[in-house]
Amino acid sequence: MEQLGAAEQTLITQADTFFIATAYQASSAGAASGVDVSHRGGKPGFVRVNGDRTLTIPDFSGNLHFNTFGNLALNPHAGLLFIDFTAGHLLYLTGTAEVIWEGSEILDYAGAERLLRFLLCNGYRVERSLPLRWSDPEFSPFLIS
Repeated sequence: MEQLGAAEQTLITQADTFFIATAYQASSAGAASGVDVSHRGGKPGFVRVNGDRTLTIPDFSGNLHFNTFGNLALNPHAGLLFIDFTAGHLLYLTGTAEVIWEGSEILDYAGAERLLRFLLCNGYRVERSLPLRWSDPEFSPFLIS
């Protein structure tokens, strides 16, 4: 798919977690070369769908390593994985991403320090891919609304 349909948009907006993969593998990187997969989370709806190809994701205070954003500064390609823990569906997205470091748009997301803007190139939804099912999550009391 090259556009997010209703089913994909619903899965994304109901997600409380997803995973992002980034890489920097230039020969000049030396020991810094590699791939990073990180978790991002929030209350359902924290990932906003802006049209049928664009997502906006708030970034909150974390470990301050900036592996994901460092990779994106050098290589904008990224992969996202959304999981429907109730039905076992998986949504794989590939595209490009940019970091929004400053600006009034960040204020639209309570507690966000910056934003990640993702532009879809291609995606796949695989229904009932996971044989396991999970219970409803208990949200951390520190999670910002």
